Amino acid sequence: MLYLKLFRVYIEVSKYSIDKGAYNLIRFENITKVFPDGTKALQGVSLTIPKEQLVVIIGPSGCGKTTLLKLINRLETPTTGEIYVGDKAISAIDPVELRKTIGYVIQRIGLFPHMTIEKNAALVPNLKGWPKEKTATRIYELMNMVGLKPEQFLRKYPLELSGGQQQRIGVVRALAANPDIILMDEPFSALDPISREQLQNEIKYLQEKIKKTIVFVTHDIDEALKIADMVIVMKDGMIEQIGTPTELIENPINDFVKNYIGIERINRKKSVGKRELKDFSSFFDGEWEAPYIEVDAAMLIEEAIALLENGTTHGLLVKGNNKVLGFVNQSILLRAILAKEEVV
Repeated sequence: MLYLKLFRVYIEVSKYSIDKGAYNLIRFENITKVFPDGTKALQGVSLTIPKEQLVVIIGPSGCGKTTLLKLINRLETPTTGEIYVGDKAISAIDPVELRKTIGYVIQRIGLFPHMTIEKNAALVPNLKGWPKEKTATRIYELMNMVGLKPEQFLRKYPLELSGGQQQRIGVVRALAANPDIILMDEPFSALDPISREQLQNEIKYLQEKIKKTIVFVTHDIDEALKIADMVIVMKDGMIEQIGTPTELIENPINDFVKNYIGIERINRKKSVGKRELKDFSSFFDGEWEAPYIEVDAAMLIEEAIALLENGTTHGLLVKGNNKVLGFVNQSILLRAILAKEEVV
């Protein structure tokens, strides 16, 4: 029974489903975008983004992901179609007022170099007329949240900070007025690998605490799979697939999605249950005992576990290309899974 419990833990641990009770905060209805030079950036996009999810948009350069993001705060306007926040069409909202309610973080950070960190962070609350005490309290809270001591950094200027620190301030500024929606356009792409990984971890930590609706554009597939609740894969101005990272890894909808994510990456990140027996061939035993069942090396681990659970066999004789590759039983398979998980 211990083996079976451990098997179930390994199979179930990576499964994730979006909260079906969350209402759709942002809705795109049949959106097209054609630029003056004739470029078709978006072609009939209909999409709903749930409340309080970190949604990542990925796709090749020129696929329309940044255009889709900028439509939300009206930095771009659709050629046809409508976008709703809640039940209200954003075309009916003054763009300036709309942008005051939406946080925005960009790759180039966009801090004003002549203003202190405190003034940069307080920009939107000041525009909205917040009392100074309320603004100061909020900024101190956020600075601590992103790991920058307020008393050490608020009086400094952007050029006195590292790139990673400046980007943290960009996040603080985006969150300062407590918006429901945060847009992030490749915010970490210009950073060194260490800073980038730290900020990826921090954005996940922040989202657990603040529960905002975050729409995040990146060209980095590993980043998307690491931080996202939901991933939107785009190509040529259209949506190819929407799903959780696990769903994309385990069930890519077509060859484009499979190849864009990468076969090696898919195999590396698959949950144990969706991997094939042949992935664990180095652990096969050269001796076997009857009764056993002959199986193909392409059998999924979850299928192998189901056979071993029924109690009618001591193990599985694994064959590939008409050759016997070895034997596995519950004990051997469990050791293989544990060793593979430590490596991956």
